[in-house]
Amino acid sequence: MAAEQTVYDVAIVGGGPAGYTAAIRAGQNGLKVALLEREDKLGGTCLHWGCIPTKAMLFNAEIYEFVENAAEYGIEGIGKPTLNWGKVLERKNGIITKHVKGLDFLMRKNKVTVVRGQAKLTGPARDGIHTIAIDKASNGVGEKGEVKARNVVIATGSDARMLPGIEPGDHILTNNEILIMPAVPKSMIIIGSGAVGVEFGSIFRSFGAEITIVEYLPRIVPAEDEEVSKELQRTFRKRGIDVHTGARVEKVEKTATGARVTWIDAQGKQVVKEAEKVLVAVGRAPRTDGIGLETLPGIKLEKGFIQTDEWMATGIEGVYAIGDIVAGLPQLAHVGAMCGIVVASKLAGKYARPVKRNLIPGCTYTEPQIGSVGLSEAQAREKGLDIKVGKFPFSANSKASIINSHEGFVKVVTDAKYGEVIGVHIIGPSATELIAEAVVAMTLEATLEELMFTIHAHPTLAEAMLDGFGAVEGLAINV
Repeated sequence: MAAEQTVYDVAIVGGGPAGYTAAIRAGQNGLKVALLEREDKLGGTCLHWGCIPTKAMLFNAEIYEFVENAAEYGIEGIGKPTLNWGKVLERKNGIITKHVKGLDFLMRKNKVTVVRGQAKLTGPARDGIHTIAIDKASNGVGEKGEVKARNVVIATGSDARMLPGIEPGDHILTNNEILIMPAVPKSMIIIGSGAVGVEFGSIFRSFGAEITIVEYLPRIVPAEDEEVSKELQRTFRKRGIDVHTGARVEKVEKTATGARVTWIDAQGKQVVKEAEKVLVAVGRAPRTDGIGLETLPGIKLEKGFIQTDEWMATGIEGVYAIGDIVAGLPQLAHVGAMCGIVVASKLAGKYARPVKRNLIPGCTYTEPQIGSVGLSEAQAREKGLDIKVGKFPFSANSKASIINSHEGFVKVVTDAKYGEVIGVHIIGPSATELIAEAVVAMTLEATLEELMFTIHAHPTLAEAMLDGFGAVEGLAINV
């Protein structure tokens, strides 16, 4: 193949958000780039099985609920809506196809050579040149060959974890199988209440399914501020979602009509429940097996994740790791993408700065939405920080009233002495958009005083941010 005769400045293994973003920025910076992808389409889990299709479905679910309640908005004569699941899948697939074509265009635009096939590292660089073997992938994509590059960026992503002894299939699902179900199930048990679990629970509850969520830890969305978890659980129960926390799953079994889950509840009682489908959403495992890491003994692994420094460099010169495979970073597409930008900029000798863990926004696209950044109240107190906290409810925001979305609040955690914002936690309408303001403010080290005198347009949901900042000093206007 043509790639055998070329020495690239950088070869990137994996064409998901981390890998393709790194490739685009490296190309923009004038580097000669090869992007190695084992699938026949770019985009990775995020585009094909994660972020994009799930959020497309969430939008469908939002529209469906609005139409169901059309009379409340003075829109009559519609009758009871019916869901065309085939159209939902068709729309989801169309969005994926559009963005796959967009990525192909961006590769051409930025002169990135895309090499199809299974990539495998072959050992340390020789005379400053790394060699990556290319073979046909298990899905038949690719052909034998090799790619040579001065630098290698590993961006192989992650796979859904399964409970021991369980294989996914028609009734026991991961995020992959659930996106291609032929019909909406009447009932579903979801094991795990991280973003994947609660998002799918929210989607299929909107479509009328009976949803049960089983979580091992004491609260759902356990990575969030405790008050956010409490509010989401309250609204889920209000929506008819059956939530069990502090529950230890003992077994998952197939039945004639679906699957059965047995767990021990928080009181030590055994609970058995059946449903048409069971979704296992207990996290994601790094995809670091079978890519030749054993040929590079300087790379250190932590439970399968690759250890890097702040510039995403591994223990091997010229080898970097980005995205879901990096130890200590949250498995989020936007984190992987920014890590890719950092590496591509650094390799080209351009300005770059490391990703700061405390400035990474987390977004959960449930109803209501969750957006958060920085320290939770409990984390700040555990660190012994002297803090002040403010909280403003969306029920007191005029735009929330207009769009009939009153659940949730904005919560702001600040340093008591200097007024620096160290955490913002939002649950409510458009929380995943509103959190961007907090990320910018914290990145620029804005103080509470500065933010309290920043004009926010009226009427907007963003005004809730202004009132949230004011609430820290007991000076929220609208409550």
